[in-house]
Amino acid sequence: MKWRGLAYRAHDPRWAFAPLSGDGAAIHGGRFNPKGKPALYLARTIEGMIVETAHGFAYRFKPLTICTYLVDMDGLVDLTTDEGRAAEGVSLDDLGCAWEYEASEGRTPASWRVAEDLEKRGTAGLIAPSFANGARPAMTNLVLWRWGPDPPHRVEIHDPDGRLPKNQSSWD
Repeated sequence: MKWRGLAYRAHDPRWAFAPLSGDGAAIHGGRFNPKGKPALYLARTIEGMIVETAHGFAYRFKPLTICTYLVDMDGLVDLTTDEGRAAEGVSLDDLGCAWEYEASEGRTPASWRVAEDLEKRGTAGLIAPSFANGARPAMTNLVLWRWGPDPPHRVEIHDPDGRLPKNQSSWD
């Protein structure tokens, strides 16, 4: 499927010079990517970004740099509905698994298997429900494995005034 719109992410200010890299997800791993695999996680609403960033715990924010992304992506799979999940043979339990715990126990989380299968089939990314504590149904996320400045997987950072730092030495 194709999705076009605005998406949001809150970054550690030290890494705000590379908001399109996916390197943070590669370093730490995520719900839909193991360590070593870059991915770009974006919230489709500002409220969803806040819930994701705070992990559902109100007022628990470290300093953040909030960015808006202009997204025009093709090759996505929508897993936010029962119908979408059924079409892909995916369950809500697979998506919402305790991925960090499973990975820490040396097991491959179900959500990583879902992502790997979708990517092998040529999918550029997925739209998934937010599993953050306190998330409402309208709070959904984009998780991308293929993105860049050009169609059909176009993602751009909205920084018309050039306010984002150009490199990490901007913080020294």
